[in-house]
Amino acid sequence: MQLPKPLVSTDWLEDHLEESSLRIYDVTLYVEYKGDSGNSFGGYNLDSATAHNEWAEEHIPGSHFIDINTRLFDSKQSIPFMMPTPESLASAVKELGIADGTAVILFSKGSQMWATRVWWMLRSIGFENVAVLDGGWEKWKYEKRPTNSETSSYPVGYLSISPRPEMWVNKQDMLKAIESGNPTMVNALPHEVYTGELNRYGRPGHLPGSYSVPYDAVINASTGEFRKPEELRPLFAQSGVLEKDKVIAYCGGGISATIDCMAMALCGQDNVAVYDGSMNEWVLDEKLPLKLGIEP
Repeated sequence: MQLPKPLVSTDWLEDHLEESSLRIYDVTLYVEYKGDSGNSFGGYNLDSATAHNEWAEEHIPGSHFIDINTRLFDSKQSIPFMMPTPESLASAVKELGIADGTAVILFSKGSQMWATRVWWMLRSIGFENVAVLDGGWEKWKYEKRPTNSETSSYPVGYLSISPRPEMWVNKQDMLKAIESGNPTMVNALPHEVYTGELNRYGRPGHLPGSYSVPYDAVINASTGEFRKPEELRPLFAQSGVLEKDKVIAYCGGGISATIDCMAMALCGQDNVAVYDGSMNEWVLDEKLPLKLGIEP
């Protein structure tokens, strides 16, 4: 089956729950800011156990849970949430039931950023038949759609890959973008983090030349769904990224940036790359520039 990507509605998913090629995954990871007392990284505490236990108690029928922190991110990196090699990612998701000919739906609780991040990762290895459940678990529950606590397994199949390295950029690419003013950069963090009013990463501010489009601004707060393209376009108007040949999105760890990537895709902009290390990496080198205030 071919998905009406990149988003599917709760109506669509309920109508297709019995499709044999469908794969549904809860990819929730809870992240709590702990300040200097955090026991994981940079003052943050990562919790996948709670999310897994919640899934085990009640979930969308037929869905599986993926601990993305231990299964899908590169554990060899000192910086959290980094993309593994395409081959490593393909090996991991194949064992979880993703294969050629399957259709993958992703959802997460609390924020859709984990679902959009895995959507981005899968597409970057050439797996395109993947979509995010618009509104996530909260909308599914609010609408009283079916749930259960049953567990099942997806068969392991063959997964071919066709990596798209242009979907990722590194620190050197960001330095070049700052120096040349191209590609245009979008910062998906909350505006007070962008301006430097709130210091969440050890060094406040944003990369010079980057524009602020907070990830929560692209979501309809009352429904949890992505805003419609006509509502999204004004949010990107100042930066002009919807008309650019190439765009870079970044955030704290390359996660919430993918919400902006989804929003841009809904507006027809697909020439976007994610700075994987984002602020987690950038702040480590005090020689790298950061700018305070509301101006790019």
